[in-house]
Amino acid sequence: MKMVYTLPVLAILLATALSSVFIVDVREKVLVLQFGEVKQVVDEPGLYFKVPFIQEVFRYDDRILGLVTDPQEFTLGDSRRLVVDAFARWRIVDLQKFRRAVGVGGIDAARDNLAKIVNPEIRDVLGGVSLQAVLSEDRVALMNKIRDNAKIKAATLGIEVIDVRLTRTDLPKQNLEATYSRMQAERQRDATDEIARGNEAAQTIRAEADRQAVETTSEANKQAAIIRGQADAKRSAIYAEAYGKDPEFFAFTRSLSAYATAFKPGNTAFVLAPKGEFFQYLGAESPNLAAGPSAADIAGTTGATGNGSTVAGGRAPTSP
Repeated sequence: MKMVYTLPVLAILLATALSSVFIVDVREKVLVLQFGEVKQVVDEPGLYFKVPFIQEVFRYDDRILGLVTDPQEFTLGDSRRLVVDAFARWRIVDLQKFRRAVGVGGIDAARDNLAKIVNPEIRDVLGGVSLQAVLSEDRVALMNKIRDNAKIKAATLGIEVIDVRLTRTDLPKQNLEATYSRMQAERQRDATDEIARGNEAAQTIRAEADRQAVETTSEANKQAAIIRGQADAKRSAIYAEAYGKDPEFFAFTRSLSAYATAFKPGNTAFVLAPKGEFFQYLGAESPNLAAGPSAADIAGTTGATGNGSTVAGGRAPTSP
């Protein structure tokens, strides 16, 4: 019978003992409240005790936390509009202030309150500078100023603002499209200028090349005409020298060459008077010519057919 009462009592005592002990992790801080009043602040890891069933333990993250603000449109000092969002690093440094500021909302409520501090500071700081300052090296100084101002105001929440960074600084959509159009027009104008300069340079190069080609061609034609004239003169000198040695034999060989050219093999027919100058070596014997081949021999050699008057055999001039 005694065991029946002993087991429940032991269970109650064990539960009471367990509820009076709590462990604090190295990554967190703890508030011990009794009827809503702070009785103990624990910021060191370890094993701790509390009054069971009366005191409550509230745990808060002791690590560095982050806040990402929503993109908002701000007016800069030069009246330009800019869409900005920021990223803040913060941590809880005073649990009692933090508890009084956010109540039971905890970390989520703290983020909302911190965003209400950071966004106005961004508006105030960027409202006094130009777009060029935001996009230049002065951006770091601006972010540090936002951090310092937000740090002072966030101290009332029991929060320390460690850093604030502007993650995006873009023009509004309508301004962005206008900017893109202007940039595109500028690039198109630059491209047109480059093309015009390129065409001008190409035309200059082509004109110079054409001039050089004309000069080179003229010089080549000049040299060719000189060489051709010298060759003709030399040829005429050779002909004149050969003609001077034996004019009759020279005329005879020239006539034979003419016969060979005129009397091509085939069915070509010539109707000519045999007493013409062309046939002087195919006609009757010339007093200045020695016996030579007959007209039939020459005709057979050349393969030509003569139609008309009979052509008598002639004599070739005697070679000296």
